[in-house]
Amino acid sequence: MTTTRSVVLGYGAYLPERIVTNAELTKTVDTSDEWIVQRTGIRQRHIAADGEYTSHLGIKAAQAAIANAGIDAQSIDLIVLATSTPDNTFPATAVQIQEALGIHHGAAFDVQAVCSGFIFALATADNFLKSGAFKRALVIGAETFSRILDWNDRTTCVLFGDGAGAVVLDAQQQPGSSADRGVLTTHLRSDGRHKDKLFVDGGPSTTQTAGHLRMEGREVFKHAVGMITDVIVDAFNATGTTADDIDWLVPHQANKRIIDASAKKLHIAPEKVVLTVDEHGNTSAASIPLALAVAAADGRIKKGDLVMLEAMGGGFTWGSALLRW
Repeated sequence: MTTTRSVVLGYGAYLPERIVTNAELTKTVDTSDEWIVQRTGIRQRHIAADGEYTSHLGIKAAQAAIANAGIDAQSIDLIVLATSTPDNTFPATAVQIQEALGIHHGAAFDVQAVCSGFIFALATADNFLKSGAFKRALVIGAETFSRILDWNDRTTCVLFGDGAGAVVLDAQQQPGSSADRGVLTTHLRSDGRHKDKLFVDGGPSTTQTAGHLRMEGREVFKHAVGMITDVIVDAFNATGTTADDIDWLVPHQANKRIIDASAKKLHIAPEKVVLTVDEHGNTSAASIPLALAVAAADGRIKKGDLVMLEAMGGGFTWGSALLRW
């Protein structure tokens, strides 16, 4: 008996031209390159230009993914954008991307789960494709976190960057085993009790402003490894796979210490972990598709590889997705 799987047809990414190094940040806040690298692994980040919005980043990543897939944009009937930094309060930034791509059919909407956003968007698209409601989806993570940072807060402004990544998913019939290509399983979690540990201190209903990001870094770190490993174990249990079967772990790129600790706890070898946090910083919902695009473009991730995705973000939200490339 066959089953419908969401198979990755193509991938794409976009990073703003402006690069801000740790050395540049030391000129405006009391920090050092050594301090940032030691605690986070970050060496630089990309920052959107004036007049360059989340939609612009998402459009470029989407266009790259469509070109990489070798398909006609008109064959896409679902667009799911993960972002915490939309262009406007409404409409969804996804519809601006839809319009820019010349797509005037199907559905387009945003998903908000902060740094877990791409996992949530991927799971949403996957379930829509499996249900038969749509046939081909564009899943995007795009952020301009530089717009919600307090650039005087040295504990947060050094961590984040801007960027976008995207994948094209196609509904295809597969045999129905863990050897199938496509998304094999997704697992999503959230717990609002942790809201005050990572949040933005503004919004339309409360302050009528976008607000600034606030974070209790030690608290986030304390919860991250356990939460991340739990949903990865759930993915293993759901598919009958183990850490030994994984070809690549593509984690949310927030902090190298969290990534290293999670991989160690799961017994996933360091050489199987895709790291881009040093070059991109934390790009929130964009970080996983950006890392996927980097590793696929340089030949590391190949057709047939088993790839584990994981993320944790404000809320708290967290999740995993296991897919065969």
